Amino acid sequence: MCDTPTTPPPALRPYLNPRHVLLWEEADSFAAEHVVPLAASMEAAPDRVERQAAELMAARGWFAVTVPAAFGGLDAGHVAKSVLIHRIACVSAAAAAILQATLIPVGALLHFATDEQKARWLPRVAEGSLLLTIAVTEPRAGGHIGGIETTLERKGKQWVITGSKVHIGNSHLAGAHLVIARTAKPGARTSKALTAVMVESDRPGLTVAEHRPGLGLHGFSSGRLDLSQVRVPAHNIVGEVGEGLSVAQSSSILYGRPNLAAVSLGIHEAAVALTTVRLKHRARYQGALSDLPVLRDRVGGMEARLRAGRNLLYQSVHLLDQGLPCDADLINAKYLGHQWAAQSVQDAMELHGAHALEGDYLLQRLWRDIPHTYPPAGTGEFQRIRLADAAFDEDPVQWSERLRPQGHQQPSTSEDMIRESRPS
Repeated sequence: MCDTPTTPPPALRPYLNPRHVLLWEEADSFAAEHVVPLAASMEAAPDRVERQAAELMAARGWFAVTVPAAFGGLDAGHVAKSVLIHRIACVSAAAAAILQATLIPVGALLHFATDEQKARWLPRVAEGSLLLTIAVTEPRAGGHIGGIETTLERKGKQWVITGSKVHIGNSHLAGAHLVIARTAKPGARTSKALTAVMVESDRPGLTVAEHRPGLGLHGFSSGRLDLSQVRVPAHNIVGEVGEGLSVAQSSSILYGRPNLAAVSLGIHEAAVALTTVRLKHRARYQGALSDLPVLRDRVGGMEARLRAGRNLLYQSVHLLDQGLPCDADLINAKYLGHQWAAQSVQDAMELHGAHALEGDYLLQRLWRDIPHTYPPAGTGEFQRIRLADAAFDEDPVQWSERLRPQGHQQPSTSEDMIRESRPS
């Protein structure tokens, strides 16, 4: 889909180390060999949940890209995570969504799980035998965390959970779900009212509703979980009781926002590439459509937004890897990344004219996929409110600073980096 070389653009050099470049090239090769044919089948059968793409990415350890080596992960950081999602999204936003959705609960475990819990869950994620979800959104409350109605009650040595969750990424692929539920009575302060708990998919009382395809991201599972008196052991509680809001918010900011920005970036890049190819090869007035100033003006706007969105994303995750305060930058990358990509996809549709509306032209998929990066991890309105908090210096928590990464070891030589990279 992306008519671009596998070499990262020069503007990203300040943010990429040699290992990142190797991952960039590996992801592009993987996308060309595996994702391109899968994308076609995903579009042809939107009622089917795509499983092969998940299995292939899991085999490379990509779901554990930020997991320390002690638990079998790649220990490569947030820039590396963004590289993988971005490059896969250039070819299939749905495949990239599969990757990014499991990375969010993995981040929650890294930040809040005990050492015993990490040893229990993360090696399985790293070896590719376990995918996870994070289940926050509900039918009535939507993404309003304070309105969560799902309950978690202590009964003897176990906890019992009852409620429903919707729009849960990888719902049909996951072996376990990190569920945010209410442990305090209604009316209690949200900051102390919620708790995170891991619920295995095979526990009695947990039902995953039948897959229903959305407008876009065909093949990606984003479904409903119904929990009826599901019993879980006390050692499945992640973090402290009453700490669920922190688990959800921090994971959303440090993982959810930049992950979605990377998906938007891949869609954006694909739309620009598809449009420039079309205009260069469409004859008009003894030349090509690309010669017309009025059209070059539109494409120039698309290119400006693409470059800005790309730089914004990679700068923000670079700051995150450095342990610097950057919550607002991550939020902004998600907000503007989606907004700019959506504008460019709309421009691409118009620049293609009626050709964009014929049959199953590829641009239609981009046009259907880009709305899916708007609601998750907060709508544009919510992002602007958080940015206003930063403008007024009213941010209550800087998660990027409080949950500063411990500093992963980078390979010191090219031979080390090649050896540590997973086989294609």
